[in-house]
Amino acid sequence: MKKRRLTKDPLLTSNYEYTLPHELIATHPIHPRDHARLLVYDRRNQSITHARFDQLEQFLPEKCALIFNDTKVIKARLYGKKESSGAIELLINRPLDAHTLNVYIKGRVKVGFKLIFDKNLTATITALNNDGSREVNFYSNGSLIRFEELLPILEHIGHIPLPPYLGREDNSEDEREYQSVFAHHEGAVAAPTASLHFTDELFERVCVSHPNAFVTLHVGSGTFKPVEAEIITDHPMHSEYFNISKEALTLIQGDLPLLCIGTTSTRTIEYHARTKELHGEANLFLHPNNPPKRVNHLLTNFHLPQSTLLMLVASFVGLEETHRIYQSAIDEHYRFFSYGDAMLII
Repeated sequence: MKKRRLTKDPLLTSNYEYTLPHELIATHPIHPRDHARLLVYDRRNQSITHARFDQLEQFLPEKCALIFNDTKVIKARLYGKKESSGAIELLINRPLDAHTLNVYIKGRVKVGFKLIFDKNLTATITALNNDGSREVNFYSNGSLIRFEELLPILEHIGHIPLPPYLGREDNSEDEREYQSVFAHHEGAVAAPTASLHFTDELFERVCVSHPNAFVTLHVGSGTFKPVEAEIITDHPMHSEYFNISKEALTLIQGDLPLLCIGTTSTRTIEYHARTKELHGEANLFLHPNNPPKRVNHLLTNFHLPQSTLLMLVASFVGLEETHRIYQSAIDEHYRFFSYGDAMLII
């Protein structure tokens, strides 16, 4: 009698664990961008092909439209001090309204505390949230300022908010490389990393050969938050601001299969597919029990164990195949995470 193969429960967080050798974490970008490696997974025959990103065009489905995320990373990390003394580090997460920002702060603070930064920039703590985040108002030369007024100040005194697992400070190279060549709308505090592999030339070529459009999703720091709940559906999914352009809406409503450049574009399209909303706050959690409804193909990087991004990949190919793909990438010494190599699911 044939033994029945036991399958892992896709709702258990522990089943999204995998062992990654530390040396496979990409701590710096590769040059040129499109010389990153590319793993191509074909769901029709479950085949894995190893290539290089500048060969992307030969693997793109002939009939599909491309959706890019044109968000732009801001210099969201600030170093300063409390008025009462004591150094602090502040990471902007996202604006809540014109004047109030949701942030994370290293250092103990209370409501009413004043924080002091360079260029006569200060911030006042207005709320402490249960999730560990804080709410602040920013002031320039003593006057309350709006988020868009803060952005040029951040350009002078802020730092690129590199993911914590890179284990290093940002530098001038990151100002160029931790940004896509088509970044346009400021607001992200993490890069949509699949986009980082495109050079201007490759981007132009794929846009000539395939219909394409932009959405905007301002990636928040919640993208790095691990799933701590035992059952993945108990995870409180973070929300991020999104906007769908008229051109993207036309493609979404059309008949062509969609290939999303990155998990952020995917979540934007899929949130719209469920709600019909064109802008606002998206908090969609894609996983094997909540698979895509409109997106057909995905270009993405390799993600952290037990992360919502890894679970999103599994929503396309299933938990077992996700593990097989990742093990193949590890065996072939692919580079992982934000500055790492890419995977195309077709």
